[in-house]
Amino acid sequence: MTGQAKAGRPFKLFRNLNSKIASIPMILTAMVIFLGGTIWTVVYSFTNSKLLPRLNFVGIEQYQRLWAAPRWVVSIENLAIYGILSLIFSLVIGFMLAALMDQKIRFENTFRTIFLYPFALSFIVTGLVWQWILNPEFGVQAVVRSLGWTSFSFDPLYTSEIVIYGVLIAALWQGTGLVMCLMLAGLRGIDEDIWKAARVDGIPMWRTYLFVIIPMMRPVFITTLVIIASGIVKVYDLVVAQTSGGPGISSEVPAKYVYDYMFQAQNLGQGFAASTMMLVTVAIIIIPWAYLEFGGGRKRG
Repeated sequence: MTGQAKAGRPFKLFRNLNSKIASIPMILTAMVIFLGGTIWTVVYSFTNSKLLPRLNFVGIEQYQRLWAAPRWVVSIENLAIYGILSLIFSLVIGFMLAALMDQKIRFENTFRTIFLYPFALSFIVTGLVWQWILNPEFGVQAVVRSLGWTSFSFDPLYTSEIVIYGVLIAALWQGTGLVMCLMLAGLRGIDEDIWKAARVDGIPMWRTYLFVIIPMMRPVFITTLVIIASGIVKVYDLVVAQTSGGPGISSEVPAKYVYDYMFQAQNLGQGFAASTMMLVTVAIIIIPWAYLEFGGGRKRG
């Protein structure tokens, strides 16, 4: 029996041979462009490259300059605030909307389309739209004041202390619909017998969601977290469209820092160092996810 299994193993390599051959260009592209580009960026982050890349190594000098720069520190603080709140509110609002949709409400398809539509827009369009909405001269503040509340003040994009929250509002408006759809797909995959058993046992709906449904949707939550987190790390165009990093540097984010140093300040070494730190952040997100999804699953099996 063992001999037959061993004899059959080589033939597995030839299964779906055409599809494997067709995937070779994609694999080579990923290896050469993505992996090669990543290694190239990390190597040149230890140089003092300016307008053009050059192998003049200066050790960790670029990283020391990076973490000594107030602009970079502000961008990291903004990313932390934006990221934590974006994760929390996206998951909570998205799950609540999905739970409401799962009640088989009337015009469900219409509401689902309305909530998902903002995700079809580019971040540039979303940023410009919310720049107009939050403009104190003709946006929310102006509308409320025209109704009689003349002391009402709401101009987050022009207040350095809260400008990142104005960016967060626009991001939630665009991304929550996608989270809702992912959560709704997970809820629709729950066996109806579980709901029937909960009703028979007299378990309140909120307890059923909290202790039964949500634990069963663990893979959906993990996947959603990775999608949200990867978008958080590379947030750029939304900030550029809304604030251009202002007022001052109060809404700076790491991706904008990288772009400005590489293409405007012509300091490739500093830009490479900043992008490498972003790569480390992505790795911190991806590695635990890969372990939970693959390594942890094999261990449990």
